[in-house]
Amino acid sequence: MTLPSHALESKIWRKPQSAEGGRDCGFKSRRVHMVRCKSGYDPQEDSTMLERYARQCAKGKVLDIGTGSGIQAIAAAQNSSVKSVLAADIQKEVVNYCKKNIKNRRIKFIQSDLFKKIKGKFDTIIFNPPYLPQELKLKDITIEGGKKGYEVIERFLYDVNNFLNPNGIILMVFSSLTKKEKVLEFIRDNLLEFEELEKQHIFFEDIYVCLLRKNELLKKLERRGISNARYLAKGHRGVIFTGLYKNKKIAVKSKNPQSAAVGRIENEAKWLERLNKSKIGPKLLIHDRDYFAYEYIGGDFIIDCLKKSSKGKIKKIIKDIFSQMLALDKLKIDKEEMHHPIKHVIVSKNKPYLIDFERAHYSKSPKNVTQFCQFLMGGYAMEILRGKKIAIDNGRLIQLAKVYKNNPNRANFRKIVDVACK
Repeated sequence: MTLPSHALESKIWRKPQSAEGGRDCGFKSRRVHMVRCKSGYDPQEDSTMLERYARQCAKGKVLDIGTGSGIQAIAAAQNSSVKSVLAADIQKEVVNYCKKNIKNRRIKFIQSDLFKKIKGKFDTIIFNPPYLPQELKLKDITIEGGKKGYEVIERFLYDVNNFLNPNGIILMVFSSLTKKEKVLEFIRDNLLEFEELEKQHIFFEDIYVCLLRKNELLKKLERRGISNARYLAKGHRGVIFTGLYKNKKIAVKSKNPQSAAVGRIENEAKWLERLNKSKIGPKLLIHDRDYFAYEYIGGDFIIDCLKKSSKGKIKKIIKDIFSQMLALDKLKIDKEEMHHPIKHVIVSKNKPYLIDFERAHYSKSPKNVTQFCQFLMGGYAMEILRGKKIAIDNGRLIQLAKVYKNNPNRANFRKIVDVACK
């Protein structure tokens, strides 16, 4: 394993065969001499696997994170498509040794913990992380990636897009001991595409070399000026990411790839744009065919808010939500799911915001007000409200809801609010 301090040793680099599990990028093999360092950890099979692809596939400006022995930096510098290589390592003594013993005009060495001291963007980023789970009190940062083994990889993937050009590539190696499913999860969460270049079974583990690229959604977001896009949450039909737009935190919603629903993203953006005119929902900022972005609302979901708020604040919040329900009813728009709005209302600074308009539609007889009545009378909400000494007369509320349904005017609406917030 190479990160962060490996020994330097003599190697003869061989062009890999186009065997199953490997990929030949078409770069000719070369002989490279490396000096041996007794203070480190010799490059192992994973280093050699990654080195082959670093030599073949690297291009443009290259960043080698956790350079260790410098094996990946030297390999990348052999490619005529490479303009420069910046090799970083967390350990000062490793960087000093590489500076002294590796003489190549294309390579510059720098001390940095991952991206902390890195500036600019790169066409190729190479990473051979420490990926073994931490054992007992042993803390060897050259091989251990944290308690679970994947913490360093998670940190790397969390920041890497800020340093990768739109059409850049990431070359990375990891082990089955790191839990492949977790690594793939981090990759997806950071809007990257995964390609397995090679897999080798060595003793008790599988070693994977992969190539990562920014996916099309991430490229679109970055073209619109949205940066730092990161996974936040997933629903049945959509996936939410956070990002930065004009120096403000925003939320981005795109289709859940596992959903069979069609046109939900466009539908939601359309309704949110219209409802913003009535001051309902978070402010829509950007929308496209397969995503839309809106202001980020930080706060608590409705149930969590009810649990922690005082009686007076709860009544104010309930009245505000009812007012928004009335506005929707007047617009003949049925939001749906307000009988169970657990994740459809976020309360920020005592102000409730409606979110998730995937199923919104026109209706001659919208039922937003009556659905919210159902929620307040439900066992879970009712129990919380009673604990706050808010007693709702269910029988009376049901009666008033029926009257409102047949004649949805403001007078009948006020009677509902009075009973709900008594």
